[in-house]
Amino acid sequence: MSESAALPSLSAGGTGPSAGDRAATAYPALVADVGGTFVRFALVDSPGAAVRDVRAFRCAEFASLEEAAAAYLADVAAGARPISAAFALACAIDGDAVRMTNNPWTIARSKLQQALGARHVRLINDFEALALALPRLRRDEIDPIGTAAPDASGPMAVVGPGTGLGVACCVPVGERWVALPTEGGHVTAAAADDFEAEVLHVARGEFAHVSAERLVSGMGLPLLHRAVATARGVAAESLPAEEIARRALTLNDPDCLATLDTFCAMLGTFAGNVALTVGARGGVFIAGGIVQKLGRFFEQSRFRSRFEAKGRFAGYLAAIGTAVITAPHPALAGAAAAIGNETIAAGQR
Repeated sequence: MSESAALPSLSAGGTGPSAGDRAATAYPALVADVGGTFVRFALVDSPGAAVRDVRAFRCAEFASLEEAAAAYLADVAAGARPISAAFALACAIDGDAVRMTNNPWTIARSKLQQALGARHVRLINDFEALALALPRLRRDEIDPIGTAAPDASGPMAVVGPGTGLGVACCVPVGERWVALPTEGGHVTAAAADDFEAEVLHVARGEFAHVSAERLVSGMGLPLLHRAVATARGVAAESLPAEEIARRALTLNDPDCLATLDTFCAMLGTFAGNVALTVGARGGVFIAGGIVQKLGRFFEQSRFRSRFEAKGRFAGYLAAIGTAVITAPHPALAGAAAAIGNETIAAGQR
């Protein structure tokens, strides 16, 4: 389908809305979570409504996001067009057009708006979307770590060890939540004990700057494994992240177990640093597939004890809830929340 092909409306036609009635004319809306391998789409019908008709498409099968969106709409809505749209992108957002980090798409807001025939289109960072999803999470969509319970009345943060290490936070402002995307995963990695100091010493032999992401992420696990083995005085075998996890969880390989133990401990230290930095007294949530796959290993790890191990501020951290996000599509829910924020703002003007 041509990128510029017109799409029929999902709702009755009419002229464009004024600022005062924009809140009533933003729906149905299209939301998407755009990663390096897959793009997931869904529709949302009203502010606060759950997303529906979730579909996933391989990015490599389409020349552009516009083509993928047209294919989705043809599949679930007979080619109808949304009134508004929000796209959560796994890359930094700077201006109208962005280049995806892990797929060849260049995405321009104005081009999407024209192709979709939508009145409003918003591009947001994927961790901004995850942060906006936090206030919407139900109790059955999180797996608490520790005894403190998250409290959605205060600022919250999300930390996501996936391919990289993402960080974002959200704060309540009037009737809506405002998200702050960050590049927190690139802060300098910190050691909490002598063993980790040796791990960092080894890692610095490969990289002049060792960020938290260099060790606490999917791309960082192989380096962490080599550094942990060297720090333990054994020969370092070169292994991919998936094999490290497999050997630890199914074969009880001592080097791989030590790697995952150090990974969880360092993630706890990092998450505690994030909580202190942004004042996330409402909770710190862990996103991404790595921690979910660790399951009971993560629950029983040193993550929580390290999260709280902040000396004079141990009590401050002990009162902050931590939890693993288990909701199936949190970035889509966050993109829907971004549209809801726009309608609230429009209704207040």
